[in-house]
Amino acid sequence: MTQMADGNRGEPTGGMIKVDGKIDAYLAKASSEAKARKGCGILYLPDVIGIWQNSKLMADSFAANGYTTLVLDLFNSDPMPLNRPDGFDFAKWMQHGSDGKNPHTTEAVDPIVVAGIKAMRDLGITKIAAVGYCFGAKYVVRHYKHGIDCGFVAHPSFVDEDELAAIGGPLSIAAAETDAIFPADKRHRSEDILFKTKKPYQINLYCGVEHGFAVRGAADVKVQRFAKEQALKQAITWFDVFLDDA
Repeated sequence: MTQMADGNRGEPTGGMIKVDGKIDAYLAKASSEAKARKGCGILYLPDVIGIWQNSKLMADSFAANGYTTLVLDLFNSDPMPLNRPDGFDFAKWMQHGSDGKNPHTTEAVDPIVVAGIKAMRDLGITKIAAVGYCFGAKYVVRHYKHGIDCGFVAHPSFVDEDELAAIGGPLSIAAAETDAIFPADKRHRSEDILFKTKKPYQINLYCGVEHGFAVRGAADVKVQRFAKEQALKQAITWFDVFLDDA
């Protein structure tokens, strides 16, 4: 049975480490030898909030289901605040970072992801699954070529069509009913592109939720709690079936 951690409650059981001597990461090890998927692990590429309570507890859930999981700081210690202040300039933060010298563009993020993939290999992981939430989804899609074998993304942000068309393995998508970044027309276009890749794919649409639900869904709102829990189960089931074949 899939084991779940409430994304809003509980104490994380993993620990912080450094990747490549400089990149912050949270490591949740598979909880038991009996349960562990030997040689398999998950690279967790987070949304703009980065490494925080919810992402840590979700990594713990993946670990409880047999997958050693590494949550990577994609933002060089400059994640976006959980509650953005009025007037927060997202585009400026993306291009230049909070201090004007710390961009979060593909040129800055790609090397961090490559370092994360190498760190997974150094942990003895030979089959790498990756999960990407919002911002992180783009980098799951971009990095099949660098060693990601199987992917899951939720409410993906800013994935280019040519990036999606170039995936090298299975991909599962959890989509929100209301999502200005991944609206219905883009979702349908993604279906067409994925069909042409000839790789296994899946798109699940969750009603009554908005962009961000798979990480920040409210535990006390039934439809949000259901969608968040099911999206996590979707990822685990996808990897259980398709990672070994990737």
